[in-house]
Amino acid sequence: MAKPFQTGQNRCWNSTGDQTACKNSGQDGEIQSGTPWPAPRFSIDQDTVTDCASGLVWSKNAGLSDFPLSWQEAFDFVADLNQEKFAGRDNWRLPRRCELFLLVSHTDINPAIVHADLFENIFNGYYWTSDACARLPAQAWNIHAGGGRVVRGMKHQSAMVWPVHTLDNGTGHKQMLETDMNQDERFQTENRVVLDKQTGLWWMRKADATGRAVTWTRALETIHQLNREQAEGLSDWRMPNVRELESLVALSRHSPAIGGAECFEQIQDFYWTSTTSVYEPAYAWTLYTRDGYIGVGYKADADFFVWPVRG
Repeated sequence: MAKPFQTGQNRCWNSTGDQTACKNSGQDGEIQSGTPWPAPRFSIDQDTVTDCASGLVWSKNAGLSDFPLSWQEAFDFVADLNQEKFAGRDNWRLPRRCELFLLVSHTDINPAIVHADLFENIFNGYYWTSDACARLPAQAWNIHAGGGRVVRGMKHQSAMVWPVHTLDNGTGHKQMLETDMNQDERFQTENRVVLDKQTGLWWMRKADATGRAVTWTRALETIHQLNREQAEGLSDWRMPNVRELESLVALSRHSPAIGGAECFEQIQDFYWTSTTSVYEPAYAWTLYTRDGYIGVGYKADADFFVWPVRG
């Protein structure tokens, strides 16, 4: 079992983007849930940077391709790296979406990359992953290194390449991936809550705590109300942070792209997280469940739903 890692946020912002006190806010910056990152997080070599949290080894140079490539060209570029045995290795590959997402920082921008100073030539734009979009097969997933969004892009369009390989000995914290546990066995329903046995998180079975889209402030107030009323006999509900909500995404599925979707009721298309976008603090991170897109929503607009979590 591996909980999602913390986002690193330790500050809080209101709906207009002004910094505010965290106490009793229910925001990510107050709760700081998740697995702490190891310290030190990275180990540096001449041409590579090893992530001690995952056992993934990244090219220190995040701009090896010099310019953006199409999705197929990105695969071809990595194949050439292996042919040349770049950095003495022949097992480089495009990262999976969940792997590249581990590098995303939710406290920094331009680049929104953890310890960006350890890398070279980070492009504040899009990077390809090896994952295609199940709902729209002509598109593949890429991540914006400048701000941290996880979006789809047409495969014929261009993005940068950041090669990765896995440590030979498999050491490091094992960040659970979608394929580590059968989706039919991963979720366990108990009355009105659902346990994700892969992360240890308990989700409200009814994936709509408000019955309608609400503002971000109202979403946080809804969680306080659920705890006062001891919803489902519990009083420790919270709004998930962006890494926790992203952990439900199953890229092999769509409409919704949610693991164990059959265990839940009333899954909506759009959800708030408790994590503010530091790129523009009047916005918060959001999940679009039709295919797993991770974007932002304007906090003052009633456009997103609430899916409570605990544990």
